[in-house]
Amino acid sequence: MTAVKWWLGMSLMWALGCGAQPGPGDLAVQAREAWVKRDRPRLASLADTARRQNDPLAGWVDYFDLNARMAEIRQPDMDAFYARYPGSYVEDRLRNDWLLELGRRRDWANFRRDHVPYQMRDDREVACYALLADHAAGSKVATDTAREAWMGQKDGDDGCQQLAKAMLEAGQFKPDTVWAKARLAIEQSRPRAARQAVALLGSKPFDQKLAELQDNAGRYLTRKARTSPRAEAELTALALARVAANDPEQAGDLLGDKWSRLPADLQAWLWAQIGRQSALRLRDDAMPAFERAAKLAAELDWSDDTLAWAARAALRAKQPAVALRAIEKMSPAEQRDPAWVYWKARATRMQGDAPTARAQLAAMVASPQYGPLNYFGRLAAEDLGLPTPLPSPPAPLTAEERRAARQHPGLTRGLQLIEFGLRSEGVREWNFSLRGMGDRALLAAAQEACDREVWDRCINTSERTKTEIDIAQRYPLPFRTELQREAQNAGLDPAYVYGLIRQESRFVLDARSHVGASGLMQVMPATAKWTAKKAGLDYSPARIHDRDFNLRIGTHYLKLVLDRFDGAQALAAAAYNAGPGRPARWRDGPVIDAAIWAENIPFTETRDYVRKVLLGGAVYAQVLGLPATRVRERLGASVGPAGMRAADVSDVPPAAAGDAKS
Repeated sequence: MTAVKWWLGMSLMWALGCGAQPGPGDLAVQAREAWVKRDRPRLASLADTARRQNDPLAGWVDYFDLNARMAEIRQPDMDAFYARYPGSYVEDRLRNDWLLELGRRRDWANFRRDHVPYQMRDDREVACYALLADHAAGSKVATDTAREAWMGQKDGDDGCQQLAKAMLEAGQFKPDTVWAKARLAIEQSRPRAARQAVALLGSKPFDQKLAELQDNAGRYLTRKARTSPRAEAELTALALARVAANDPEQAGDLLGDKWSRLPADLQAWLWAQIGRQSALRLRDDAMPAFERAAKLAAELDWSDDTLAWAARAALRAKQPAVALRAIEKMSPAEQRDPAWVYWKARATRMQGDAPTARAQLAAMVASPQYGPLNYFGRLAAEDLGLPTPLPSPPAPLTAEERRAARQHPGLTRGLQLIEFGLRSEGVREWNFSLRGMGDRALLAAAQEACDREVWDRCINTSERTKTEIDIAQRYPLPFRTELQREAQNAGLDPAYVYGLIRQESRFVLDARSHVGASGLMQVMPATAKWTAKKAGLDYSPARIHDRDFNLRIGTHYLKLVLDRFDGAQALAAAAYNAGPGRPARWRDGPVIDAAIWAENIPFTETRDYVRKVLLGGAVYAQVLGLPATRVRERLGASVGPAGMRAADVSDVPPAAAGDAKS
C-alpha cells in the first residue's frame, strides 16, 4: 500500500470515527432503512441527531422513529411532534397513523380531539373510527352514512368492522345488511371482508360453512348447501357466486336446475354475477343472464361494477336500450364518469335518436370537465366532426409566482426526497403540498419539477389545473433526439411511442414496477432478452437500465407486437400492457366498433392504459406536427377475429411490462 493510499484510508476512518457530519438526505435515507428493519435504537439515535443538526428532512426521520414505536407512545409524544412540524405532510401523516392507533385503543376522547385538525381525510378505516367515536360519545350516526362507509371498505379492517358491530347491536343494521356486505365482498373477490361480515352474526356454524365454501364451493354445494332458512340460502348463494367466478356456464346450469328454489332476490343477484363473469370473458351468453336477473327482481340494486359490465355487454351485443337502462341505474357519481356520459350519448344515437345524441355529445364537448385532453371528450368532438385544437398557452409565470413555488417548504422537501432516492415519500410530500393551490400556483409548482426533470411531478401537477392548460408541461418532450431516432429505426410513429412512455413511466429513467419492469419503456428482463435475440442486439441484464438501450429494446418490442396485430395501435397497446396472448383472444367474436372493443377490455388497468396511450399519441402528434391527430385514426374503425398470422402461436412474444390485473 502506498503512503498516499494509507493516509487517505486513515483519514476516512478518522472522519467516520469522529462522527463526520452526514450529507444532505443521509439521515432520512438511513432512517428509512432502519424503519424497514424496525431497528428502534438506531431510529431514536438518528431522530435525535436530525433534530440537533436542524436537518431539512428531520421531520421524516422523526416520523419513522415515532411510527416504529406507535403501539407504545402517548398523546404528549404526539403533541410534541405536532408542535415541531405544524402544517407539514409528516404531521398529518403521523396524525393519520395515530388516529388508527387511538381507534384500536378505543381512546375516543383523544381520537375526537385529534381528528378535528386531520387534513387528508382519505383513510377509510379512520372514517369508520370517526363514526364509531361519535356513536360512543352518544351522537346519532345516520344509518345510511354508516352503511356507505362499511360497504365502501374493501379489505377487512378493525375500524369498519367495529362500526358495523356497533350499528348491528344498536339495531341500525339488520342481518340482511350483513349478508348484503358478504355478497358484495364475494363479488369483489375480498374473502376476508366476507368472513368479517358473516362473523358479525355471531354464529360459529355460519363461520365454518363460509370457510368451507370459500375453500371448495363445489364440495360445499354437494354436501351441505340448502335453500332455507334464509341464512342457509345466503350461504348457498355465496358458494354459487364462487363457482360463477371460475365457470359462469356451470353456475348457470346449477342455478337453473338444482338451486332454482332459492329466493328470487338471491337468484337475481346470482344471475347478475353470472352475467358479469360472462361479460368479463366476452361471452355471448352474458346478455341472457343479465335479462334473467332483471326479470326475477327488477328492483334489486346492482353494484356499479356489475351495471358497467351489463352496459358494456349490451354495447357489444348492439342492444342500446339495455345499455341505457344499465347506465341510468348507476350511482350519480358513476353516471358522471366521462365514459358513461359518452356511452349514454352513443347508445342514444344507436337507438336512432340522432338529435338528442348530438345534443348530449355537444354538451360534453362544451364542458370544461371534458375536451381535447380527455379520451372521451375527444371522441365526442370527433363524432360531431369538430376540430380538437390544443388549448392556448397560459400567460408566462411571473417572477413572484416562480419564487413562491421555489421557496415552498413542502415542495422543496418533496424534490429533496425524490433526489435522495425516497421517491414514494417525496411524491406524497409533494402531493400534500399541492392542496388548495389555484391554477397559477400549480403551474409554477409543475414548472419547478419540469426544470428539475422530475417529469412525473411535472405532468401530474400540471394536470390538476382546471382552466389554464400548459401543454408543454402536460405533454413534455424529454429525450426527444434519442426517442425519435429509436422510433425511426424501429419504424414507429414517435407520437405513439411518446404516448406509451408517458403512460408507462412518466419519463422517470429509474422507474421500476412491482413486477420488475424497468426504465422509460418499463421492459421486463425476459422480454428484453427475447427481443434482443429477435433484433440481433447484444444483451446483458445491466443494459436494461441504460436509457438508450431501454428505448431501443422497447421500441423494437413495440414494433414486433404492432406488426403482430397488423398495425392496430389499440391491440398493440393492450398487448404491451397485458401480454400479446390476451388481446389475441379478446378480438375473437363479432366484428365490432373499435371504441366498443376497447371499452370491453376485461382488465381495468389495461382498458385505462389503452385509452391514455391512444389519447397521448394523438396529442403528441399535434405537439410534434405529425399526422394522425384523431383518436379514431389510432383506434381504427373496427376490431374482429384475426387472420392466420395472428393465430400462429409458435412465435408469441412475452409481455413487455408484466401481466396487468383486472
